[in-house]
Amino acid sequence: MTERSFTPAAGRFAPVRLYDPVVALTRERLWRSLVAMHVAPRPEDVVVDVGCGTGSLAVLLNRVEPRATVIGVDPDPEALAVARRKAAAAGGTPEWRLGMGDAVAGIVGAGTADTVVSSLVLHQCPVPMKRAVLAAMHETLRPGGKLVIADYGKQRTAAMRLAFRVVQLADGKADTQPNADGILPRLIAEAGFRDVRESESVATFTGSLSLYVARRA
Repeated sequence: MTERSFTPAAGRFAPVRLYDPVVALTRERLWRSLVAMHVAPRPEDVVVDVGCGTGSLAVLLNRVEPRATVIGVDPDPEALAVARRKAAAAGGTPEWRLGMGDAVAGIVGAGTADTVVSSLVLHQCPVPMKRAVLAAMHETLRPGGKLVIADYGKQRTAAMRLAFRVVQLADGKADTQPNADGILPRLIAEAGFRDVRESESVATFTGSLSLYVARRA
């Protein structure tokens, strides 16, 4: 997964225009609301959404606190075009930047973000890229800054493991299986974050989504 190669938002076999209808079936309103609750943006905060895709989360965070600076970063120009249209329709003012997650510190500036957030991105990445993206997120945050991640985590039941096969078909088993095995908290801690915890778990028809929160030391 490099500047020249990344898994599209809707997976390997579906166009970007299908992403929003598919994600809407994953109890999206619930888990995005939980993400917004944990982010709790304040006036003057800088919030960076890494792998923002079609912009739903960035637009929501901008609506929650219009005085915060919300920056969405994604490597897919087609997804960012959808994000711009979505923000315009909502009357929102997020900023949109083209780039990979492992380059986010260079794109928005090291040590500039109060919160870095990401949703449904890391499960699509090989383990080395997961590490690189988390390291870049750490670098982007100011000291004491907050990390909030919503992604597929450990699939703890047979039903969730079966449901998660839909995601593995779309995004590939090699990249997604480490998430299903519960690797993310360890990788987050290894990237230098402290107080790492899984704060929420949401069962969906595509498997269990986890919310992870942590702080830059």
